[in-house]
Amino acid sequence: MFTPPSFSLRAQRIFATFAAVLAFAGVAALSAFSQSAHADALDSVAKSGVVRIGVFEDYPPFGSIGPDMKPKGYDIDVANLIGKALNAKVELVQVTGDNRMAYLADHKVDMLLSVGETPERAKVIDFSQPYAPYYLAVFGPKALVVKNANDLAGKTISVARGTLEDLSVTKIAPPSATIKRFDDPNGAISAFLSGQAQLMVVGNDVGATILARQPANDPEQKFALFSSPDHVGLNKNEPRLKQKVDETIARARKDGTLSAISQKWLRAPLPANL
Repeated sequence: MFTPPSFSLRAQRIFATFAAVLAFAGVAALSAFSQSAHADALDSVAKSGVVRIGVFEDYPPFGSIGPDMKPKGYDIDVANLIGKALNAKVELVQVTGDNRMAYLADHKVDMLLSVGETPERAKVIDFSQPYAPYYLAVFGPKALVVKNANDLAGKTISVARGTLEDLSVTKIAPPSATIKRFDDPNGAISAFLSGQAQLMVVGNDVGATILARQPANDPEQKFALFSSPDHVGLNKNEPRLKQKVDETIARARKDGTLSAISQKWLRAPLPANL
């Protein structure tokens, strides 16, 4: 039996960041003098031969623990790319939505992965170029032709009530579309998989997990809605490290490495407009 993945984690990480940012700002203020004396991060990595990268290990397909008890996922592959570019061993540091900003401020990690850029966060940390897509998308069976919002006419669409998914599809759906709202995300996914709805709206991370399971109705991504790509988060005033990370991402985008990682974990190529 297919068990739909929970995507409350992503929702919390996008829209419940204010407290963590405030905490980060407080830590940064209290440690201003120690930070001013802190060695350049890129020099520290070069000297130790280790780069500490904060990752989620409960957030598939970006990060999770495999059957061999080792971390795996999109972010793990990107962390290894960065480590190689820095000629450093990668030390993966498990973080949570609550502690990761403090870990960065306290220099327990050199950088964070899967960070969405917001105006609040931009006041206290810097961001690399985007390296991974995150967006809401309409999913449906391959046999059903849906290419844009107009094609939602006359279709039934399942969403979790009151979520960003609900707001996004309600905004673009034609009047003849039927939006079936459920109390939680798993209910919306189950409705789609059982045939109660022709389409569903979920995040591309959840969609990738469903595609990997290959349920009987053979779903595919139809088109994307709201977008909030992932960046590498770094402490401010580390321009050399940021430049190195940006160069690594740009090179991986140009040579197709990032697109291959996206195809591997998200079941879709890297978007051209990322």
